[in-house]
Amino acid sequence: MSQTPFNNADLLAFLDASPTPYHAVSTMSASLLAAGFVELKERDAWTLQPGGRYFVVREGSSIIAFTLGHDDLAEAGWRMVGAHTDSPCLRVKPNPELHRHGFNQLAVDVYGGALLNPWFDRDLGLAGRVNYRQRGGAVKSTLINLNRPVGVVPSLAIHLDREANNNRTVNPQTDMPVVLFQDEKKLDFRQLLASVLAEQGLGDVEQVLDYELSFYDCQGAAVVGWQEDFIASARLDNLLSCYLGLQGLLNAEGDGHRILVCNDHEEVGSQSAIGAQGPMLESVLRRIAGDEVSLQRAVANSMMISADNAHGIHPNYSDKHDANHGPRLNGGPVIKINVNQRYATSSETSGIFRNLCSELGEAVQSFVVRADMACGSTIGPITASGIGIRTLDIGVPTFAMHSIRELAGSRDSAAMVRILAAFYQLSSLP
Repeated sequence: MSQTPFNNADLLAFLDASPTPYHAVSTMSASLLAAGFVELKERDAWTLQPGGRYFVVREGSSIIAFTLGHDDLAEAGWRMVGAHTDSPCLRVKPNPELHRHGFNQLAVDVYGGALLNPWFDRDLGLAGRVNYRQRGGAVKSTLINLNRPVGVVPSLAIHLDREANNNRTVNPQTDMPVVLFQDEKKLDFRQLLASVLAEQGLGDVEQVLDYELSFYDCQGAAVVGWQEDFIASARLDNLLSCYLGLQGLLNAEGDGHRILVCNDHEEVGSQSAIGAQGPMLESVLRRIAGDEVSLQRAVANSMMISADNAHGIHPNYSDKHDANHGPRLNGGPVIKINVNQRYATSSETSGIFRNLCSELGEAVQSFVVRADMACGSTIGPITASGIGIRTLDIGVPTFAMHSIRELAGSRDSAAMVRILAAFYQLSSLP
């Protein structure tokens, strides 16, 4: 592996190509294959070789990529980076059809802790996974991405709600159904999906069985600001960390025991077969280690960086931050600390990271939530408590987290890739 200069254009392309976790994992898989990684199937026996590069996908939306070094694994341990592939969004319900006043709409569920107001009056595309039965009886699945404006959630005019700027609230059940088109006939959504699959060349679809589909903002990711200081995009939380973790792995020099894990379902608690609270990572680690003693020794010699965006200090709402812990966009990666273990950072893991950044000449910032406010969490504490690996929580500072369009610094990503690549190359830990 060799160092490749970081390019924001490639990051923007990745964000645009990844409207759902399924598409993100598909895009990451393609990058790994192009870099010489071999895809493994969990149902198969694995024959792993020192110096080998591999990855495994579970249910299409969680991925683990790993490399094997030539040093003894139990002595060397793993250098691990973790992130998550999912983002808050609007998911189409199983029986979504609504027909009112000649408008065909789709009812939606709110996935995760979405900031709902920015979803109004946006050009919405639709993407995800569709499961169907072929005419011969086989059950298949495929990804779709209607990368054009097919829906909208129109606002109510201020003339009909004069208090809208003072106290308008959003009811996700009644206010968020998405308008698709006008027709006097009620929509059959599964039939519509069958026609979409036919347009993709799947002419053997007998019946659409089910789907996991999300609406998303069609506006593409962009570098913005008078001096191009920022990146604006949907799903920066946390596809930005997935991409930076992947680039760190691909740019790490030499060999070593390295892992990148990107789980789905973090935004809804991680408690699933493919979430960080599920068995996927531990299962892969056991298969790599080979036996229980080797696994436990390797874990004891390992460290994980949980990468998930941090709250940058907002110039209009600076009172929402602790005065001494307000990370600035383009100010470098943020170490996230919480004494109640909502983040897994310890002084040991923080010290290792600070020392690494100092050696690279990279700035480091800190985030601690105000003592009178609740703190969010990440996959860090989940993985640390489940695997027993010492863990650090970090992130790129971001505005408008969980909005349909978030904002990050345009210079922070390159710094993070350099740091993660150097972390992957650490030969030993204290």
